[in-house]
Amino acid sequence: MQKTWTFGRKLGVGLAAMAVLTLVLSVVAVYALRYVIQAKDQVIVTNARILAEAYRLEGTAYERMGTVRAYLLTGDEVHRETVRQLRQTFFDRLGQIRELVSTQVERKELEEIGQAATTQFDAGDSVVAMRQSAEKLQEMGKAFQEKVIPLNIVLRGHLADLIKHEQDNLETAKKHASDAANTAIGVVIIVAAASVIVAGLLAFFLTRLLSRQIGSAVNHIQNSSSELQAAANQQTAAAKEQVASMTEISTTIKELLATAKQIAESAQGVARIADNTTSAARKGDETVGRAQGEIATIRKQVDTVVEHMLDLGRKSQQIGGILEIINELAEQTNILAINATIEAAGAGEAGKRFSVVADEIRKLADRVGGSTKEIRGLIEQIRSAVNAAVMATESGSKAVDAGSKQFSEVTAVFRQISELLRTTTEAAREIELSTKQQSSAVEQTNVAVANVAQTSREAEASSGQVLQTVGELTTLSRDLGRLIQSNGQA
Repeated sequence: MQKTWTFGRKLGVGLAAMAVLTLVLSVVAVYALRYVIQAKDQVIVTNARILAEAYRLEGTAYERMGTVRAYLLTGDEVHRETVRQLRQTFFDRLGQIRELVSTQVERKELEEIGQAATTQFDAGDSVVAMRQSAEKLQEMGKAFQEKVIPLNIVLRGHLADLIKHEQDNLETAKKHASDAANTAIGVVIIVAAASVIVAGLLAFFLTRLLSRQIGSAVNHIQNSSSELQAAANQQTAAAKEQVASMTEISTTIKELLATAKQIAESAQGVARIADNTTSAARKGDETVGRAQGEIATIRKQVDTVVEHMLDLGRKSQQIGGILEIINELAEQTNILAINATIEAAGAGEAGKRFSVVADEIRKLADRVGGSTKEIRGLIEQIRSAVNAAVMATESGSKAVDAGSKQFSEVTAVFRQISELLRTTTEAAREIELSTKQQSSAVEQTNVAVANVAQTSREAEASSGQVLQTVGELTTLSRDLGRLIQSNGQA
């Protein structure tokens, strides 16, 4: 058998046997797991659901009682309709629980709850019906205190008993599931122990069969261990150099990371300054806009003043024309007065009075002529002042136009500054974002370099361990060779 059965066949038989044991263990584990899952599903699907429905049933009863109180206090018909709906909801949920329970005790508890709920709900409905009559309010309150509340206490007691019973059932089901899990674990452990024992016996048998075929392999191991020792020495030296290089790279990356963080902080500061400057430029633009509006108002007022001055000049010219007419009338009156004086002198005594009147008229005409000259002088002064005022207002209007143009230019400059600051802010934010991304990339690179350095150190340590292992392997191969030779000789 030792001549026909090769190393591969023997190893195949051993692996096939281990596969069979593993399959058996897997089948046992699957059946045990299914058993545990069934117990768990019993807990979740049945017991836990019944308990949840019991809590919901209790909540429906509480909600209906609270809605009855709300209707008795407010008389809102919405609450009355809600009371009716909650009654139907309560009995629907009670029917759902009846479909889930399986014991006679649970059915009896549900029957008691149904009877207590019917009695309590009927009492509550009778009190609700009394709320519609104003004369029965006192009787309604008394009925609510003496009938509805005690019946509600009885119903709550039955519901509490149901919840307590279902909690006990849930705990029992949990314990049953835990016992099932423990039983399954015990079965799996027993099968695993049996598999380990069978595997140990099989390994011992195969070891006995394969010990003679390992001899040649031991010789190859001794030769390969020498070569592996030399390679391990080279690997150790290379690992030390790599560790040193990775340490330098890690230091450089840390400095680069610190610089990137400083750049990010500076860019963030520039962005804040640009935002503040943009706000100031925007406020300046708004101020210039308001000033430009004020200048436009001043220009309108100046134009109004010019129009009034021109109108005053026209009216002064009209006054001058009227004064010319008055002056002519005064001259003609003077001439008439002189003629009247001459005629009065020719009339003798009868014309003396007329001569006196004519003389007074002539004097009055002279005073009127003098006054018209003075008024003409004043009008000329007014015309000069009006012309000077018109020229000054025209100069002021030109200055206002120039100022308005300058304000427009300043507004355009502020807007240009605002656009440039917005561009600067966006650029600073892009720089900040890029720097943050660069910092993240540098941090990732630093982590990667640290990992590589750690790997290099581990490789260095592994190289030392490999070197040590190679020495041990050489010693073991020699011992194994001597052991196999001694077994062969035996």
